[in-house]
Amino acid sequence: MKRQLILENGATFIGEGIGSEEEKSGEVVFNTGMTGYQEILSDPSYCGQIVTLTYPLIGNYGINRDDFESVKPSIHGLVVREATDYPSHFRSQISIDQWLKKEKIPGIQGIDTRKLTRMIRENGTLKGRLCSMAADISQTVEELKATPLAVNQVSQVSTKNQYMNPGTKERIVLVDYGAKKGIVKDLVADGYEVVVVPYNIAAASLLSLQPDGVVLSNGPGDPTSVPEAIEMVKQLLGKVPMFGICLGHQLLALASGAKTEKMAFGHRGSNHPVKDLRTGQITITSQNHGYTVDTESIKHTDLIVTHINVNDKTIEGLSHKNYPAFSVQYHPEASPGPEDAKGLFKEFKTLVMQQKTANRGKTYA
Repeated sequence: MKRQLILENGATFIGEGIGSEEEKSGEVVFNTGMTGYQEILSDPSYCGQIVTLTYPLIGNYGINRDDFESVKPSIHGLVVREATDYPSHFRSQISIDQWLKKEKIPGIQGIDTRKLTRMIRENGTLKGRLCSMAADISQTVEELKATPLAVNQVSQVSTKNQYMNPGTKERIVLVDYGAKKGIVKDLVADGYEVVVVPYNIAAASLLSLQPDGVVLSNGPGDPTSVPEAIEMVKQLLGKVPMFGICLGHQLLALASGAKTEKMAFGHRGSNHPVKDLRTGQITITSQNHGYTVDTESIKHTDLIVTHINVNDKTIEGLSHKNYPAFSVQYHPEASPGPEDAKGLFKEFKTLVMQQKTANRGKTYA
């Protein structure tokens, strides 16, 4: 069945419908990864967005039960050049079309994804709607222009209740702003006891858990739309070691007095080169974000830039001068993507152990 993708600038792409027949709107973004579509589709950081995959053939190894990054996907749509009807892989259980139907997510295939990607790169991300051929284009464009982007994505994807992943070593509290399963998986693999808490937990409540370290997770949207999280991080600074990932990185920056800004089309893919300014080492990273920390604003804070993006020189890593806290804009758990940056979990472990030794005999406040 024919379906169309209508953008707020009036551009229309007509292709074949896949997945659900529901009509959904969202910010249209693109991801350049060649593999890892299942992790991308289930990444909570894509909440409310219509994701365009630039690799032309998607779904060739199917969908399995193990590679999801969340229990319930929160993307609003999928755009591909071609979706495989008959996947081939020993772990495959259903096709991507079947999975999209099951999760009530609309999609479209057969359009020129290169043209769409160039349009986003030239104009920035655009609001769009996946709809039937009966939809009126001019009316849809006006509705898209009049509809602001959502600002409550974090509250939609964060856990509502605190829960624990048992471990035999230190206790790490993971603040869930839309945390990917891969982060929990890597922390548990290191032997930590991981307590996952909601995004709006108060600093006092978090400290009452007596954590040895805190991880601020990834998540969707504008970091300034969760002021309660910024205030919580501000109150935690200096009291417990912290490691921020993606949105968590931006929240640490804001809590330290820096500013963030929206990027034209963001970084989304598994091939972004990042330079560690401390060592000169280049790592290839997995990224998914539409906001970045403003470089000039760092000058008026106690933050040090530790990593930069090789392509556009945006900030990719920060460290606090006075407190045991650091962050990166990319995904060290690499789900999906290269595992070059997994060493950051070892850096966090070192910080946790140093602080644990220093705090021996002290009580939590």
